[in-house]
Amino acid sequence: MSAEIFLILVMALLLDRVLGDPDWLWSRLTHPVVFFGKAVEFVDEALNRGEFTRAWLKFRGVVGILVLLAGATALGAVLARLFDVLGALGSLLEVVTVAVFLAQKSLGDHVSRVAAGLRRDGLAGGRKAVSMIVGRDPNTLDEPAVCRAAIESLAENFSDGVVAPAFWYAVAGLPGLLAYKMLNTADSMIGHKSPKYLHFGWASARLDDLANLPAARLSALLIAAGAYFKRGAEAAKTAIEVARRDHGRHRSPNSGWPEAAMAGAIGVQLAGPRIYGGVKVDEPMMNDAGRAVAAIEDIEAAVTVFYAACSVMALAFAIVAVPFLLL
Repeated sequence: MSAEIFLILVMALLLDRVLGDPDWLWSRLTHPVVFFGKAVEFVDEALNRGEFTRAWLKFRGVVGILVLLAGATALGAVLARLFDVLGALGSLLEVVTVAVFLAQKSLGDHVSRVAAGLRRDGLAGGRKAVSMIVGRDPNTLDEPAVCRAAIESLAENFSDGVVAPAFWYAVAGLPGLLAYKMLNTADSMIGHKSPKYLHFGWASARLDDLANLPAARLSALLIAAGAYFKRGAEAAKTAIEVARRDHGRHRSPNSGWPEAAMAGAIGVQLAGPRIYGGVKVDEPMMNDAGRAVAAIEDIEAAVTVFYAACSVMALAFAIVAVPFLLL
């Protein structure tokens, strides 16, 4: 770790907060994550074919994800070296590169569109907007369920779309950032428990769980901090209490932390039964003491807490950089 890493990260967070993922740019260029997805597809097609035993499929999946991570780490190392040679220009390019892999503004914008869709076009508008950010069947959702889905997506993606990339960049620079994004992309594509990927994607899913472990806990603390500044000390306290008590009610070992924290922060119940691809997933509600019916105002409150949590994180990294600058 160095002062430069933290300063670049703070500037990248600020850049992403202001610009996000502008459509005018990515309609003309291919986002790097798309290339990561193509690499995952290549490995999937090369190694996940034919009839194999469960153990052999797991082994091939381990080999595949290790090859992908090695490639991403090597690319990160090459970019880091190149940016170092370029001096000030290289630092600027690194800021832009890190910002590309963060998702503050784009996440906030997508979730805010759900509230806007509900207000403008009712349930149909909300379902259309939420279908862009969640995997569950939108046609099975009533308005409170649409609101819960949007809030849950915001909290979960705050952890793996903002906190985790920032964390791994702070720990291991560009190699760590790119390796994490490759792993997270692989998990989203082959880490689910469908017949095709139950065994082949096992390693990707387990490694992604491990990589997200620190960020999930940090994101709960950051959500509580955001709640403190936007909703008061009681909301922050409740966020911590609900995260500690209810995180285990979620099927994911990590997603329950930020989702439970957000449920406590804004005073609603989250999770519960829902349908993915026609299959019902039964989970208990988190934050039993919260309101059972989520509303549009709860989406807007969650977005406010989310942005405050992002600000707290950027400030924390800036503060951490100070001792390095004084050495």
